[in-house]
Amino acid sequence: MRRMKVSSPGTLNLDVCAMDMIAQSFGLNIAPHQTCPVNSHNEWDPLEEVIVGRLEGATLPSRHPVVSCNVPGMAGRFQALVAGLHYPKIMVERAQRELDGFIALLQSLNITVTRPEPVDHRKRFGTPEWSSRGFCNACPRDSMLVIGDEIIETPMAWPCRYFETHSYRPILKDYFRRGARWTAAPRPQLSDDLYDGDYHPPRKGEPVTYILTEFEPVFDAADFIRCGRDLFVIRSNVTNLSGITWLRRHLGETYRIHEITSRCPNPMHIDTTILPLGPGKLLINPDYIDIEQLPPILKKWDILVAPEPDPIDDLFLKITSLCGKWLNMNVLTIDEKRVIVDQHHKGMIDALERWGFEPIPCPFLHYAAFGGAFHCATLDIRRRGTLQNYF
Repeated sequence: MRRMKVSSPGTLNLDVCAMDMIAQSFGLNIAPHQTCPVNSHNEWDPLEEVIVGRLEGATLPSRHPVVSCNVPGMAGRFQALVAGLHYPKIMVERAQRELDGFIALLQSLNITVTRPEPVDHRKRFGTPEWSSRGFCNACPRDSMLVIGDEIIETPMAWPCRYFETHSYRPILKDYFRRGARWTAAPRPQLSDDLYDGDYHPPRKGEPVTYILTEFEPVFDAADFIRCGRDLFVIRSNVTNLSGITWLRRHLGETYRIHEITSRCPNPMHIDTTILPLGPGKLLINPDYIDIEQLPPILKKWDILVAPEPDPIDDLFLKITSLCGKWLNMNVLTIDEKRVIVDQHHKGMIDALERWGFEPIPCPFLHYAAFGGAFHCATLDIRRRGTLQNYF
């Protein structure tokens, strides 16, 4: 890592990213060759570089209670029948066409797109306590969290995702060599002690419960959203309180982490529950969020209630999707005005226009079979902006 020295009265060694942040706080420009490759503080600053997932080698998740509790309806039954096998060719081809179109759209917007290495996820691996096959690289938003100039590899609760970040290692090493910080949270054991053996999804009218115990810290990055110095998180079936505590201590006093109460009966990932679209503008899911229970600081923002998703009548899509119905919320902001949204969800497109945004339609429905939509399929690496306090 290239380092710079500053003297007076003593000598401090500061890495390039730290110097860049200090210079930005004083309104100074840094020469391009000195700029840290990783810089992202929120969900809406102008997007300059992004990692986009891959579908090659994708394997249906291996059977495990923590997987089955989050895969809905017909898709859950389908997944259980073919768990551990490669995704059928027809599923990969349909989603790949959409993914290629999405990547071409990002590049047409002058956004640098970086991709992980292709991997055969059907290879078996394990620890002394368990073994599993892998899953896929479709959703980099889950396994890595970008906070400023730091990339944090997350301790994921699905055994099939244990080594998922290894296919991103060439990218992470490159960013590290060019000045980024690279951290990995403690690798979890994922023993039976982490999972509640008596868990069952809550029935209608019952309080939300979770399959995870507090045996060790686990969390998915996709359970967090970033608004400068403030992060918001939901406790879920892949993120426990210990995981939230670990990140809070790791980030220290520079950041504040606020827990959001979700009414989702099988919570997993915050970006179909709430998602900030810009400073002062918060998109919420009316099924999962009680506005009165939002943290007080969020009640100062404009609350944008997501419209009901446009129905999907295609039986193939219903059977194969690993996600719930609210993927119309899973959009990617390019800047404070432009938002990429699935062209199928015309209700969301119309709502975004009413709220003053410029929606960019793009087909992406078949990607749900691999775990998400635009927000899930990407990881913001660099957005043009600085760390700010929005509350």
